[in-house]
Amino acid sequence: MPAERTTRAALVSAVALLVAAGSANGQATSPAGQTPTMPSTLRYGSGLIDIPVSSVLPHFMGTATYSGHWVGLDRTALVDGAGNTVGFGPGASAYHWDSSVAVGLFDRAEAGVAVQSLKAGDAGGKVWGLFGRVRLWEPVDQGLGLAVGARYLTSPDFADGARYAPSRLGFSDPRLARSYTKGSNLTPYGVATAYLRGFDAGGRVWENDITFSLGYGGGMFKQGGELDFYGDGAANGWFYGTSVHLRTGPVSMLTVVAEHNGFDVNVGLQYDWEGFRAGVQWLASNHAEPAGGHYSEYQKGKLGISLSVGMCSGHRNFRCRPQMMRRVEPDTIVLPAPPPDTVVVAAAAPPPPPEGVDSEICLATGQSIPIRVTAAGDTLVGPELTSVRSLRPALTFAGTYAGGAFWYDGNAVVTFERADFGKWPEELTLDCNQIARVGVYNNVPVFADRTAERPLVVLFIPVRPGVWARYERGIR
Repeated sequence: MPAERTTRAALVSAVALLVAAGSANGQATSPAGQTPTMPSTLRYGSGLIDIPVSSVLPHFMGTATYSGHWVGLDRTALVDGAGNTVGFGPGASAYHWDSSVAVGLFDRAEAGVAVQSLKAGDAGGKVWGLFGRVRLWEPVDQGLGLAVGARYLTSPDFADGARYAPSRLGFSDPRLARSYTKGSNLTPYGVATAYLRGFDAGGRVWENDITFSLGYGGGMFKQGGELDFYGDGAANGWFYGTSVHLRTGPVSMLTVVAEHNGFDVNVGLQYDWEGFRAGVQWLASNHAEPAGGHYSEYQKGKLGISLSVGMCSGHRNFRCRPQMMRRVEPDTIVLPAPPPDTVVVAAAAPPPPPEGVDSEICLATGQSIPIRVTAAGDTLVGPELTSVRSLRPALTFAGTYAGGAFWYDGNAVVTFERADFGKWPEELTLDCNQIARVGVYNNVPVFADRTAERPLVVLFIPVRPGVWARYERGIR
C-alpha cells in the first residue's frame, strides 16, 4: 500500500537520523540534575519496564534495545463484534519480540523509533512507531521532575478493511478493532518522578538511589479497559512505578523495578555494565488464573527478557557508565604515574611543601579540588602538593571548558532554554557547593545557582579550571 510504504520510509529515515546524531562529534554528558541512570524500557527508550519517567537520555547518548516475552495459553478467547468474549478456541504458545532505538537531545528531550510484531509470519504485519519525551523540570539534586511525551504506533493490517488498535504487548491482535476498543494510535502522557538519594552504604560500592513515578495517559495506558479479555485491572489511564538503583562497581549498576502500567503489575531487574544492559522481567503478575485455565495473553504472567546497549559520543569506546545521584567525589585531577623503580635507593625525607594559602577551585564537573597558592604565586595541587608548573603538559583537569571556543571569545549571546543570555565582562570564581548543573551549551556544561528557580535569570559557564563566566538574561 502506498501509504504504508511512505510511513515505513519515514521511519527508516528517522532511524538513520538517530544513528547519525549518536555518532556526531561532541562530548557526551551526564543527565542534567544528576539523576540516576534509568533502565531501558522494553519498547520505548529509557524508563522502567513499560512506563516512562521524567528524566531523559543525556545529550547524544543513544540506546538500542531488543526485548521479547513468552506466553502459553490453555485456550484462547473468541470475541463478537462488540469485543465481548463469547467462546474459547484451542490453546496457543508463542514468543513475541521487538526492538527500538532512542537518542537524547540537549539534556532536554529524548526521541526514538520502535519496531514491533517482528515474528515471521505474524498476521497483521509489522507495527512501527515513534516515541518522544520532553523534560519540563528536573531537580538539581534530590526532588521532583516533570515530563510530557507521546507514543505513536501504526495499526496492524489484517487486509479486511477494518481499523485496528495496537496492543500494549506489541503483537498484532485482530480482537482489538477500533470500533469497540475506542483505541488510538497516539498515546500522550504526563509523568512526575521523585528522586531520592538512598542510604549511605559506607563506600561507592552499593550506593543506592530510589525513584517513584506517577503519571497519566491516554492510548495504551487507558483504552481497551472495557474489554474483559484485555482490560481486567485497568486503572483508567493512571500508571506508577518505583526503582531502586544499586552501584555494584565503578562501571556497573543493578536496578530493581516494579510498576503498574495502567493494566498490569510488572516486576524486573536490569544489570548495566558500562552501557551493556541485560534485564529479566515477570509481566502481568497481578492477574489470577481463571477457572478453566488462562485464555488471555494480557492476563497471564509472562517471562520477558531485554538486551540493550547505550552509546555515548565522546566517551572511550563510546561506552556509557551508569550514573548515580551526586555524592562527594574524590579530587578529579589526573597526575602522571611515576616511572617504575629498578633500584632501591635510600633518600632523605622530601622537604615540606612551601607555605601558602589553602583554597579550592571549582571544575566543570561541578566538583572542587583543593589547591595551595604560595607567596611566590605558584599553585600546588594533589595529595603531595605538587607544583602545577612542574606537571605541565601532563596535568589534566576533568571537564569541558569554554575557553578558546569561538562563541566565548567572540562574546556571542548564549541561547539557553529559549532565552538569550549575555556575558558579563569580568570572569569570576565560584563555590561548587552553591551551583548545580542545569544543561549543556555547545558541549560545555551550564550551571546555575542551586536555589534558582526557572525561568533562569543567571547562568555560569566554566571557562577554565577554577574560572567561570557569568551570563545574564537580557544582556546583549
